[in-house]
Amino acid sequence: MSIILTEAEAKALLQKVLSYSKADECEVNLSGEERGNLRYARNEVSTSGSLLNQNLVVQSAFGKKVGVATIDEFDDASLEKVVRRAEELAKLAPENPEYVGVLGPQQYIKSTGFFDSTANVTPDTRADAVAKSLQLTRDGKLTAAGFLQDNRGYSAMMNSKGLFAYYPSTNVNFSLTVRTDDGKGSGYVARGYSDFTKLDTATATNIAIQKARGSAEARAIEPGKYTVILEPTAAVVLLENIYFNMDARSADEGRSYFSKAGGKSRLGDKVVDERVTIYSDPTHPELPASPWSGDGRPQEKTMWIEKGVVKNLAYSRYWAQKQGKKAVPNPNNMIMTGGTASLEDMIKSTQRGILVTKLWYIREVDPQTILLTGLTRDGTFYIENGKIKHPVKNFRFNESPIIMLNNLEALGKPERVVSTESDQNYLVPPMKIREFTFTSLSDAV
Repeated sequence: MSIILTEAEAKALLQKVLSYSKADECEVNLSGEERGNLRYARNEVSTSGSLLNQNLVVQSAFGKKVGVATIDEFDDASLEKVVRRAEELAKLAPENPEYVGVLGPQQYIKSTGFFDSTANVTPDTRADAVAKSLQLTRDGKLTAAGFLQDNRGYSAMMNSKGLFAYYPSTNVNFSLTVRTDDGKGSGYVARGYSDFTKLDTATATNIAIQKARGSAEARAIEPGKYTVILEPTAAVVLLENIYFNMDARSADEGRSYFSKAGGKSRLGDKVVDERVTIYSDPTHPELPASPWSGDGRPQEKTMWIEKGVVKNLAYSRYWAQKQGKKAVPNPNNMIMTGGTASLEDMIKSTQRGILVTKLWYIREVDPQTILLTGLTRDGTFYIENGKIKHPVKNFRFNESPIIMLNNLEALGKPERVVSTESDQNYLVPPMKIREFTFTSLSDAV
């Protein structure tokens, strides 16, 4: 049996699993994926790998007593065994007061996230893409370390009330660090797509090469508050911490930035600059996502922050019932709208500032303000009178993405980027921010 099941094959398998159930309610989740990767360092390929994975998760409920069991063997005896195991665990479990039962059949919008170009990638395809990158760094007497990974897979679910959902998807991520021979200069680039034909490793590599050469003789400048231009790769690792916090329950219970005194939330409040709009949409052509959430609820286009105002927070079905609100699932993608300024425009309009390629090692300092700390990396440059003057030594920063989005000067065109912290893909614009706080110097390149 193939690891990647068609919709008809997934449906037939799930129906068989459900036929074994004796519980009051049963929900079955099924997934399969094939991944391939090529890793290289010091201008040489070090590993070529592939991973095949398939999983079946059975959740059985007797009243509010719930048990879950997982298996990766799909013969009939194993399928029946995993159902029995989930039922045994359910009978042993205490009642879960927050269990709200499974959903009936749902209607889902169509989202196209599966591309044959990515599904059909072979080790040779990967080798050709990486060879183009390596040729450039070897010719340039530079040292490259990179990772190319593609995957194709699907997820499906079915329950005892007749709900069925199926979504196939593909993805490719490419990341590269280029160093100068003396190790003093470093440049980074990352690209993510659903469609492999959009990946241009040579163009991406040239960006990393330019950054590596440009950052070689970095000078130390005083930490402090600076105007910064954050490339999307740098901005996204801050922004996603806003996304992760957009949960109604933690807000209502006083545990997050989105909390307000008296058990209220910031829903309806203006929290950032009116140029900021953040939404999710599973049908977005540049960032397709599953049209259903983990519990089977339909995903639809949802405004989270519109013109600076909090429009939605995610409500679990239990919390929505308790609060008398509409259940809004956690989003499967996040898109921030942008502006028209190019990176060059932003640099030209900056009297004195810093261009940041990448931020990494992000840690939360204060959840109530989403205050974060981390470091710049792989190409940090000083701007004076509208021109990049010279590379600067890296900084540690302390900044909240909420404060950052209140100090907005300009936005560029959104790009699909890969978060170096979570590996998730987002659409994020480059942004120019005033008074970004750098607290100390960092010696790493």
